[in-house]
Amino acid sequence: MLAEVADIDILDGAAVVVFCEENAIDFVIVGPEAPLAAGVADATRAAGLLTFGPSAAAARLEASKGFTKEICDACAAPTAGYARFTDAAAARAFVLAKGAPLVIKADGLAAGKGVIMGMTLEEALAGIDDIFGGAFGAAGAEVVVEEFMEGEEASFFVLSDGINALPIGTAQDHKRAFDGDTGPNTGGMGAYSPAPVLTPALQQQAMEQIVLPTIREMSRRGTPYQGVLYAGLMIDRDQARLVEYNCRFGDPEAQVLMMRLGAQALDLMLACAEGRLAEARLNWADDHALSVVIAARGYPGAYAKGSEIGGLDRLPEDSGHMVFHAGTAASDGRIIASGGRVLNVTARGGTLREARDAAYAMVDAIDWPDGFARRDIGWRAL
Repeated sequence: MLAEVADIDILDGAAVVVFCEENAIDFVIVGPEAPLAAGVADATRAAGLLTFGPSAAAARLEASKGFTKEICDACAAPTAGYARFTDAAAARAFVLAKGAPLVIKADGLAAGKGVIMGMTLEEALAGIDDIFGGAFGAAGAEVVVEEFMEGEEASFFVLSDGINALPIGTAQDHKRAFDGDTGPNTGGMGAYSPAPVLTPALQQQAMEQIVLPTIREMSRRGTPYQGVLYAGLMIDRDQARLVEYNCRFGDPEAQVLMMRLGAQALDLMLACAEGRLAEARLNWADDHALSVVIAARGYPGAYAKGSEIGGLDRLPEDSGHMVFHAGTAASDGRIIASGGRVLNVTARGGTLREARDAAYAMVDAIDWPDGFARRDIGWRAL
């Protein structure tokens, strides 16, 4: 066992501080987006705890898509053209005037599901009606309508201590539910690292034109960004444009990044929290990692909970093989499914093909008839 799970409200900064004080914890990593937006990192810093993760003000880079566009405008970072709306009628009129394809986004946090690809006029209009109709709750109080960007999407991860920035890796996620990039958007069905599409030249362009200008603009506003900045990029004609920012490592990209970074991930996060990022060094192994998500049948729609997952105790668990639990629970000595995306089955290899084969061998050894997985993770690179 690598950690103990505590029964605590992670959105309650005061409760987190009390827990840390009672358990002699002096370094806090605030991971998920909801506690960041709720100001948990602000609360732990105010209590004198060393903290990795942006303030609520800085976390608006993920918590509000409209805010991110505003930052891009201010620092001239390349991104999709857009418009912001607070009522459905104006948004529908804009869509009718522009025509499809367009991307319709709920402004706030929607657990990775608040993006609708309006490939036809009907889909775009339905997306506006769904969001303003409450499909994503308070996240849909405002809508951002973007131009549709052609290209290949990849993820670029950077640490920042508010002043300095250090790239720590690339990955590529697979958002659609089914093979061949078909089906509805999900929170991610698998990932691999590194992402060959993000060449060294493209990474340099992303740093110089997108990431560093963003960090400087956030500092200029008095809300310096400290933590991990995950830039979702669209690559087309050897140029990267920003799709969105996340203020966390992201799932399932976190699994492949952590498998490749190993123990130095903690050292880097500590250096970031202590403002020592300028002296930090990153050592990459010349390897690959691939993660396959096993989800409950029906995800990202309605799915059943409570079915038993077998075979996990027979799987290897070492620096090259790991099953990360995402939506499971323990019940009477059994592991049962308790969420939509349930397991992240992850492996490393000298080549991407070796990592893929090792990951799918683990997937095939898991006995869970009520789950499903894509069988083509890594297909773009392979």
